[in-house]
Amino acid sequence: MNESKLETNRYPASRIVEVAKALSSDVRVRILEALGDKPMSVGQLAEALGIAQPTVSINVQMLEQADLIVSSQGANREKICAVTCRSIFLELPAKPGEGLQRTEEIHMPIGMFSHCSIEPTCGMAARDGSLIGSPDDPRAFYMPERTEAALLWFSGSGYIEYYFANPMPPGAALDELRIRAELSSEAPSFQQDWPSDITVSINDLPVGTWRSPGDFGDRKGKLTPDKWRSGSEYGMLTEWRVTATGSQVDGQAVGATTIDSLGLAFNRPIRVRFEVKEDAEYPNGLNLYGSGFGDHPQDITLSFVRYTEA
Repeated sequence: MNESKLETNRYPASRIVEVAKALSSDVRVRILEALGDKPMSVGQLAEALGIAQPTVSINVQMLEQADLIVSSQGANREKICAVTCRSIFLELPAKPGEGLQRTEEIHMPIGMFSHCSIEPTCGMAARDGSLIGSPDDPRAFYMPERTEAALLWFSGSGYIEYYFANPMPPGAALDELRIRAELSSEAPSFQQDWPSDITVSINDLPVGTWRSPGDFGDRKGKLTPDKWRSGSEYGMLTEWRVTATGSQVDGQAVGATTIDSLGLAFNRPIRVRFEVKEDAEYPNGLNLYGSGFGDHPQDITLSFVRYTEA
């Protein structure tokens, strides 16, 4: 028996949720059982457990991420899995924020906005490329089907606003807030050279303005469905940050808004707005891409970052 199986894995409080999720599935517990005496390939696990191999692979990956199993390449290039230990030790949190990971993330589907102000041309599309409601009809943005949107757009000035929960408990220090989204300008059909100034604000405070170079349709988006034939295909993944010293867009300092000035509280939502202002130099609308459209498999991501353990 591999001596590593006799060891105890020690997990800090910040990894409790991760480990608990890995152990919360009957399939994953059965995988650990099957690996109790000897390493096995993914194919052998699938046969022993009577489970489809893709299902085994997905669950093995979750156990790997929690450091409960390790994998190596076998002689025939197959994936060989083995447990890392025979017991685990979990440290319980002792103060606010200690049970959180260094970075907590919330992924918001783009159709789950709380407020908007838009004018035609505008619209939304689902993951299969079909339109939601009628094109150029702002009423579509108030239909319940909007929650299925994977692409939304409006021309000219306007905004889309989202409410995020605050996962940080009272007393937990936060060093940085990050917002990532895939965006482009909005032109009739598409136009590569079509700048638009897109501003993000948090709790009504400006974080920074990103100038989109254009509305990109020169090629198919990596995730954009074949059914979609309406011009805009992909955007650019853009990141806004707020720290203790100010705000940044794609790593460039742009403003004086700080973490402390945002007035974050655990019992109040965090309001994130994507806006093209009426007085912008280039008020040429926006396209906002979700996880099923464009080039990047993600929705709007809000990250809560702590530089050190609580």
